[in-house]
Amino acid sequence: MNPLNLVVIGTGALGKHHARILSTLPGVRLAAIAELNEAAGRDLADKYGARWVADYREVLGEVDAAVVAVPTQAHWAVSRDLLLRRIPILVEKPLAADLNQARQLVSLARQNETLLQVGHVERFNAAFVEGRRHIGSPKYIRGERFSPFAFRSTDIGVVHDMMIHDIDLVLSLVKSDLVGVEAFGVQLLGHNEDCVQARLRFKNGCIADLSANRVSPVQKRHMQVWSCTGCTDIDFGSREVAHYAPTDLLRFGQCPVDRARQPGVSIDTLKKEVFESYIHVDKLEVPASDALTAELTEFVECLRSDKRPQVAGEEALAALTVADRVLASVAQHQWSGDSTGPVGQVLLRESDRLRKAA
Repeated sequence: MNPLNLVVIGTGALGKHHARILSTLPGVRLAAIAELNEAAGRDLADKYGARWVADYREVLGEVDAAVVAVPTQAHWAVSRDLLLRRIPILVEKPLAADLNQARQLVSLARQNETLLQVGHVERFNAAFVEGRRHIGSPKYIRGERFSPFAFRSTDIGVVHDMMIHDIDLVLSLVKSDLVGVEAFGVQLLGHNEDCVQARLRFKNGCIADLSANRVSPVQKRHMQVWSCTGCTDIDFGSREVAHYAPTDLLRFGQCPVDRARQPGVSIDTLKKEVFESYIHVDKLEVPASDALTAELTEFVECLRSDKRPQVAGEEALAALTVADRVLASVAQHQWSGDSTGPVGQVLLRESDRLRKAA
């Protein structure tokens, strides 16, 4: 089996990890690193035995596929160039800087019958993979994604940078039409929103509350899903998963609240019995695995077998569509009626962007 020749375009925070992992995957040859910064590009190329080029177009005749890890504002131009040449791509999330660009890329991939995979890497987080196996039809989802300000991805706001991960996960779980979005947000350090709170309401009655904050003193990536099977608690960072479900005693036995009303019953004993007799707690075993490696492995499998990836252009476009509805709601939210301060200014800019994109 001949190795697949791949090029990584962009060596920022994620591009360097793509290069590192691809250089180790069986059946893959990291043929080139495309990076405008010569020092950074040459250093990485030398490290993994690849060729450095400043312009990715120099090697397009020598590669079988590409990973696009350039800044979001350049996703459309680079990805379009590759898809026009029928070169399969894995492009980092979000798919593009706006919906029109994203729609064009999805349409182009279809027309040219070329693989378009998008890097929603949390789909491959081992904690989520294990947790979703225990989730029935979701009724309520709460997602929290907080991090200190990293001074990267400053060309986009926290919705496209962080919240879009949870939007994609929610859409993969709920499988229902979105009927309402309520959101508000604030700008703190840059030119885009840094903290956003959103509520998504679905046709089947499910509600998802999502919080994203990239100016947080603590790091947190957590999701809690209430469904017909119980409550599943997923920690993406520590990769810990717990599933809570009522026992048969609670479902078919005596109500513990009624027991508490009986004379002489020890409340302290009842408290201890809640998570022993009435609610079963299952700490799920999560295998040790790297999400980015799993994502790239799927990309390679799709290249070889022509199968469809978990997150193709259509799924990424759906997430981006919801993200824009969140941003539209943020833009409409009046924070204390003040349009002169930093919060008001970012809302006005977002309103203007959405108006021009319409």
